[in-house]
Amino acid sequence: MPSDIKDAKLAPVGKTKIEWSDRHMPVLALIRERFESDRPLAGQRISACLHVTTETANLARTLQAGGADVAICASNPLSTSDEVTASLVEDYGVSVFAVHDASRDLYYKHINQTLDHKPTITMDDGADLVFTVHTERRDLLENILGGTEETTTGVIRLRAMADDGELAYPVVAVNDARTKHLFDNRYGTGQSTVDGILRATNMLFAGSTVVIAGYGWCGRGFALRARGLGAHVIVTEVDPVRALEAQMDGYRVMTMAEAAPLGDLFVTLTGDIRVVRGEHFELMRDGAVVANSGHFNVELDLDALAKMAASRRTIRPNVEEFTLADGRHIYVLAEGRLVNLAAAEGHPAAVMDMSFANQALTAAYLSAKSDTLENLVYTVPRDIDDEVARLKLRALRIDVDVLTDEQVEYLASWRMGT
Repeated sequence: MPSDIKDAKLAPVGKTKIEWSDRHMPVLALIRERFESDRPLAGQRISACLHVTTETANLARTLQAGGADVAICASNPLSTSDEVTASLVEDYGVSVFAVHDASRDLYYKHINQTLDHKPTITMDDGADLVFTVHTERRDLLENILGGTEETTTGVIRLRAMADDGELAYPVVAVNDARTKHLFDNRYGTGQSTVDGILRATNMLFAGSTVVIAGYGWCGRGFALRARGLGAHVIVTEVDPVRALEAQMDGYRVMTMAEAAPLGDLFVTLTGDIRVVRGEHFELMRDGAVVANSGHFNVELDLDALAKMAASRRTIRPNVEEFTLADGRHIYVLAEGRLVNLAAAEGHPAAVMDMSFANQALTAAYLSAKSDTLENLVYTVPRDIDDEVARLKLRALRIDVDVLTDEQVEYLASWRMGT
């Protein structure tokens, strides 16, 4: 089958890693079992641009169980596991176009090779696939029923496309499902960002001052974990409500210019461009560490930092030292790419279980209902969101109460009061 991977001989190692991950993804396993009998994706060709990890492999297996023909490329070069790509091709028969640390040219070549699959459904993590279809591969549009998008960054891009009247097929914002952002973004990003920073630096959080740019669900999650490790946390925000929330959650809130001289570690989680700029690097103390946990490597203005630097060198894996003219050192983690996947393994499988359950069920929804949708960005249907939560509770052996008939009537009535 068409593929471009590093080394097929890595498949045995990849398969054991995929199997380990699968043990911690019971919701996806239940959906895969259902898909095997119902085949809701029969006849669909799914092109997916995702982080090629063990969890993604189990999503691909589930889509296949539903009858889909699947092709995958990487949504970030540094998050690709070459062992996983090998196993997907050799053991599971999935077309994969992904190589760890691929160049920019190869990255976009892989996107186009995945689109050569002539998808009926697209699955995105950052909207690069959708963007390429709309700008370079418009010949594919007539066959595409719809798509899904998993990240905050991608949803922002897609809503801008829809607002401009440029979106040519419906896309469901999986990121906006409660069982995605409340858990994946908050608990997954919180833990995996700490994991990536510790693997890269082995720094001590306790007693350090950590500056967090952005207090969305990802920022909230990382702030919670940093404080739990004993760090003094500062939050910078542009949204007044989120800034007020961070203040009332017990964090210091200030501008990046005010925080720059104070921080030992700076982490961006905003989805926006040049959040930490040259004027901020100018104010940082010697030894400051900067990292990004947003989807694209645009949140840190590394071009400005490079121009300021008298020299630069890689001092340990995923740590680059920039020496400024005055002798100060600033350390950049994982080339400014999302540190939780570039320097670690990304979110735990147990939390990706819910995110990818949403992906699988939403793909089935698009297969069945796309003709009822306009070319807009939609939220995940509430019944899918609730089903994922119910399946997760079932896997955890947790029961919850059920409304009585009287309670249902009360909630539906405006006549019943005190």
